[in-house]
Amino acid sequence: MYHLDIYGTLVAATLVLLLGRKLVKSISFFEKYTIPEPVAGGLLVALVLLVAKQSMGWEVSFDLSLKDPLMLAFFATIGLNANLSSLRAGGKALMMFVFVVVGLLFVQDTVGIALAKMLGLDPLMGLLAGSITLSGGHGTGAAWGKVFTERYGFANATEVAMACATFGLILGGLIGGPIARMLVRNIKTPGLEAEDTEIPTAFEKPYTGRLITPLVMLETIALISICLLVGSYLEKVLESILFLPTFVCVLFTGVILSNGLSMLGFYRVFDRAVSVLGNVCLSLFLAMALMSLQLWQLASLALPMLVILAVQTVVMALYAVFVTYRVMGKNYDAAILSAGHCGFGLGATPTAIANMQAITDRFGPSHVAFLLVPMVGAFFIDIVNSAVIKIYLLLPIFPSITG
Repeated sequence: MYHLDIYGTLVAATLVLLLGRKLVKSISFFEKYTIPEPVAGGLLVALVLLVAKQSMGWEVSFDLSLKDPLMLAFFATIGLNANLSSLRAGGKALMMFVFVVVGLLFVQDTVGIALAKMLGLDPLMGLLAGSITLSGGHGTGAAWGKVFTERYGFANATEVAMACATFGLILGGLIGGPIARMLVRNIKTPGLEAEDTEIPTAFEKPYTGRLITPLVMLETIALISICLLVGSYLEKVLESILFLPTFVCVLFTGVILSNGLSMLGFYRVFDRAVSVLGNVCLSLFLAMALMSLQLWQLASLALPMLVILAVQTVVMALYAVFVTYRVMGKNYDAAILSAGHCGFGLGATPTAIANMQAITDRFGPSHVAFLLVPMVGAFFIDIVNSAVIKIYLLLPIFPSITG
């Protein structure tokens, strides 16, 4: 066992990002199908570590103390950059996208439960391989896994949830780019020259130059820190009333903080500084999450569970092409939204952002997609998902609560 401390892990994460950029620029397949750089580099490292463990018994562990804070900081920047007037301006599109996203939650849970019953599994397995871990990710999976174990007597629910969420994270980062690439093949794209006429939103063009002073950077770090502090406290306060993951509380705090300060005329958030820090946190989080994947743990999923997850991946791809893309207008923005939906519909919001960045970096900006996906994928979906899961648990096919 080789252990990398927090500094070694940070070095490894930055090297993974540089490796991913080199792979995408050097291998035509990755560039053609717009595989995100953190996904390319992180998965290659995870595969190398898998081979090293299986062939030579070598195992590398990482100090991931920074991973969750980086994720929370990323969601804080989403909240700080969420302008409520902009969200109101995209009202119709926002409502349509929420409708599409909620529809997928019901589809995933219905497919998961139906396949679990067909394969002779506990229907709770179907929920774990449904919206809990796919649209919900690792955080939601861990929370509901604990509930299933304590209240429904489902042993090893948390371990199953983590394996399912890991599977989804990998596939969410792999299918979004190819699907969007297929969709934009026969439609007009804005082209990279469009960035000269419109200011990119926070996460839309991560490599765009942004002039920032040290004072502004310090102010932005202070705002992010406040979001982390207040959001974590808010999650503990609401724990007994309403289950919300910490990152949702952090994001909500960011929305209230930035818009409240703006309305009072006290301070206006400097969105360029927020976007720079947000993109750094996003890249480092994804690199750490993917390079530390213990792919051998996927072997803990029995064949029937792998069948369910494989079918869910196909369902996500078909839903993105035939529902998300068509309902959202069958245009370039709809294609980018479809790539983002694949990212958080199977994995997590950071994966969705990475998917969209890979597409817009090649074909031009999509302000609509970068307005809708961060808020819907990081905020609305977790609130609605919790309600949808509770609705399904009322069905008579599920065991009664124990204890």
